[in-house]
Amino acid sequence: MAQRVGIPDGSNKRTSRVRVAVRLRPYMSKPDEKDEGPCVRGLDSQNLEIVNWRNATESVKYHFDAYHGEQTTQREVFISSVKPILPHILNGQNASVFAYGPTGAGKTHTMMGSSEQPGVIPRAVLEVFNLVKAKDEKDGGWDYSISMSYLEIYNEKVLDLLSPGSQDLPIRQDKDKNILIPGLTSTTISSFSDFDKHFVPASLNRTTASTKLNQRSSRSHAILLLKVVRTQRDLTHRQQTGKLYLVDLAGSEDNRRTGNQGIRLKESGAINLSLFTLSKVVDSLNSGTAVRVPYRDSKLTRLLQDSLGGSAHSVMITNIAPEYKYYFDTFSALNFAAKSKLIVNKPFTRETVTVPVLPVKRAREDNEARGSGMEPQKKRQKEERKTEQDASSPSAHCHSLTDPSVMDRLIALETLMKNSQDKDRQGMLNDVAQYRKEIQELKEKQNEYESKAKLFSRLAGEKSKQEPAFKNTVAPLQRKPSTATKPNKQQAVVQPLQVSQLQPLQQLAVVKKQSVCVKKERKLSDQPADGKENIIGKGWESQLETSVLEQSRNQILQVLNAGSLKDLKGLQQIGDKKAKLILGWREIHGHFMKLEDLVKVEGMSEKRFSTFMKANILSAMVK
Repeated sequence: MAQRVGIPDGSNKRTSRVRVAVRLRPYMSKPDEKDEGPCVRGLDSQNLEIVNWRNATESVKYHFDAYHGEQTTQREVFISSVKPILPHILNGQNASVFAYGPTGAGKTHTMMGSSEQPGVIPRAVLEVFNLVKAKDEKDGGWDYSISMSYLEIYNEKVLDLLSPGSQDLPIRQDKDKNILIPGLTSTTISSFSDFDKHFVPASLNRTTASTKLNQRSSRSHAILLLKVVRTQRDLTHRQQTGKLYLVDLAGSEDNRRTGNQGIRLKESGAINLSLFTLSKVVDSLNSGTAVRVPYRDSKLTRLLQDSLGGSAHSVMITNIAPEYKYYFDTFSALNFAAKSKLIVNKPFTRETVTVPVLPVKRAREDNEARGSGMEPQKKRQKEERKTEQDASSPSAHCHSLTDPSVMDRLIALETLMKNSQDKDRQGMLNDVAQYRKEIQELKEKQNEYESKAKLFSRLAGEKSKQEPAFKNTVAPLQRKPSTATKPNKQQAVVQPLQVSQLQPLQQLAVVKKQSVCVKKERKLSDQPADGKENIIGKGWESQLETSVLEQSRNQILQVLNAGSLKDLKGLQQIGDKKAKLILGWREIHGHFMKLEDLVKVEGMSEKRFSTFMKANILSAMVK
């Protein structure tokens, strides 16, 4: 099987600055608007000036790689700014062209154009086909393949324009830091007419809408990706891949002037946010420090990562409008363009080579089979068919495998690969043996821990069986058996408590202080102990002395009638809410004549009153 290895390009270790061109669209004024004249004017082919908004008698001058005035044609823009970077694509390097500027400044016209005045995109695609044709005629040792993809970024979603039914596509980066979009349609094209057949319908799928400033405003960023792969026909099968990004950005918008509402307002917010992130990327690249470049903060900057500070030859065409109502948009666009031209990219050639090792193996197998004289019939037929195909292929006439120099190189390469594979295999076997040894040690430790755990569990069970069973107890405190002992520390032992028959109330109080199995409405067993009824069971009041019971009731009634909010909350079963309800009832109806009047308070049912009395009488007797 063939193996692909990367070949570094030592001749392309140079840098390439982002080229910036500015294009001024013609002045357009409506009859109902006041004609104030243009705020921008060109000085020469590289310089222009704009009125200083702080002082109208002064102007701010800018210098760019190219300035295209109002009379500049589409062809002149393409030849001077875009055409020089296209040959790099056929050498395995990346290139990008993108239009930037405010809404209504003519970006889409620059990139798309019309049937009478084609823009940058159709002219660039046609030029790529012409370059491929010229290269093929001059040097026929390469095969070329051209494919196209077309997408838009709408509301921070990557949508495939060649397949309009697709969902939001992810953006990924491979191990070589190349930006990829899994699931994006890639269509092979063989001519410009083939491109036009796919591009025109896809362009109609792009999201556009009407605003006050533009009748057909782009509501998304559109990106056309042209991929050129050329493969050498000789035995080494060198392959170079170049990509061309043609980007039509949506314009920044001032919603006060565009009148955007509803969905238009949401689209405008997404557009402005992505352009703001683009500005942050440019600022980070120009800062010259090791700060993080926020490529990942936006889908747009993620896709333009190669174009700005990456490995592409980049051209930015900044479109501006001359009217005074666009002044601040134009001023911001020129400042952004001035910062962008300082960015430096580092293009390099993406090249791979395919090393065919199968022919050597096949020759060796033929020698072995010939020596043994036992070649199967099916294998012999398959080899004969393969030989005929190889003989008919163009590469068979370039180099013969019987050439001694070619055979020596291939055998040496195969030996080198075999030795490296043997070393890797031996290292892998050593790692596996070490892992197996570690796993066996872990299993032995696990078995040891499990045996100790079973021993502790068995000892704890025998200890629990030897403990005496206490009768007439009130919910003895239970603890989980401990699996570890601490001889140096004294442990508190909680013994089960017994309820005395002579002093049942006092023992009950002790149980309460120890908090043994206390619940919100605790009920102890109704079964009699030694023939006598438990005091918490049915008829518990009859088990108390009349004087003690009456004294407890009077104390509770006194708190209900004269107690503060804090005193009421000190009663059992009375929280903050019920205490406030009791105070409110007392302010309206006066004192409680008897304890049974408490059921008249909201939320105090007879069942709750019974629980309340039981808990508070016992608590009062303990005090």
